[in-house]
Amino acid sequence: MDADDFSFRRQGRSRAALLTVAGVWSVLIVLSVTVDAALWLMLAIAAFTLPALWELYTNPASGLDFRPDQITWFTGRRQAAINWSEIDRFRLDTRLDFSVRATAVLTSGRKIRLPYECTPHHELLEAALNARGILTERHHFSLIG
Repeated sequence: MDADDFSFRRQGRSRAALLTVAGVWSVLIVLSVTVDAALWLMLAIAAFTLPALWELYTNPASGLDFRPDQITWFTGRRQAAINWSEIDRFRLDTRLDFSVRATAVLTSGRKIRLPYECTPHHELLEAALNARGILTERHHFSLIG
């Protein structure tokens, strides 16, 4: 892999989100019909699926690019870039839900967390950063950071 041509793209609409929303709504409908569950309670629970429904509808794109002089990323309407010369290292934190969050630690000591939706699988990201000559740190199950 060439260090300057790494690129990652993701769409917000996913099969997992669609199946999860369909599953939750199916269970709520079955509970409403079979156990005569309170309608207000079923609607309150269904309200928790609204962000996933919005993401399925809008299908926001997100991505990460390694350019010769900087790393850039975008998600929805947000975008940012950092020059490689400003980056001291990348910190990869495994959270309690087993997701891995990437944080750029700048030479000034400032930390910039990359949005989760624009980062690839942590092994792919770590390999691309190492190919670029960027130091990476792994921290497992940290609550703060």
